[in-house]
Amino acid sequence: MSGIDECLLEAMTLPGARGAALVEWISGLALGKVGEAPDGDHEAMAAQTADFARAAAEHPVFAGPQAVAEAGAAGEKGPLVEDVVVVTRTGYHLLRFVEAPYEGGVFLHLWLDKSHANLALALIRIRDLAQRLVLA
Repeated sequence: MSGIDECLLEAMTLPGARGAALVEWISGLALGKVGEAPDGDHEAMAAQTADFARAAAEHPVFAGPQAVAEAGAAGEKGPLVEDVVVVTRTGYHLLRFVEAPYEGGVFLHLWLDKSHANLALALIRIRDLAQRLVLA
């Protein structure tokens, strides 16, 4: 993968894709964006989505106390949650956490039109895109 823009453009080839962004999950800064934002403002969407992602990623109820203890013992950093899927009446919002070489991290946010999207395919592809970002 040659970069963020190429990754986001590839995400937009998924059926039903309306918008995609790579967001730094501590600050809420959009490192890249393409397509539409649900409220028309990519920067506001990135900040609000980061708040939600951070709450999900940092809450031990989603990983369980054993997973939290094992990750700490292994020296692993970053979220234990891999994906967050939000289903609305008209769409899907997929958040995929990406390993980053610095404190904090980033996540891919993909917004899909529910009537045209294939959720299973989108989850597979967003995992692949995130993995290629790590290797880039």
